[in-house]
Amino acid sequence: MDMRKMMKQAQKMQVELAKAQEEVAQMTAEATAGGGVVKIVVSGDLEIKSVTIDPAAVDPEDVEMLEDLVLAAANEALRSAQALGNARMEAVTGGLNLPGF
Repeated sequence: MDMRKMMKQAQKMQVELAKAQEEVAQMTAEATAGGGVVKIVVSGDLEIKSVTIDPAAVDPEDVEMLEDLVLAAANEALRSAQALGNARMEAVTGGLNLPGF
């Protein structure tokens, strides 16, 4: 294989990966728990952007339930964001497992 052609392809993939990483960082995923009383929004770079709690979910006598709902929604939102990011990166790499991406 022509080394110059291979280097051009590698450079092109590097540019595409950088673009995909930027796109992933701009994506958001959202999850709810407790029938929607808790909502978490997470960015593609796995940062929690917002937490919304319906006041009806706040029971001073059962704080543990609210904690569980927040935890469940956060974990699901993080899983969703990670899956979105993985799918976008896989589209660029063609399924290649590239460390660090």
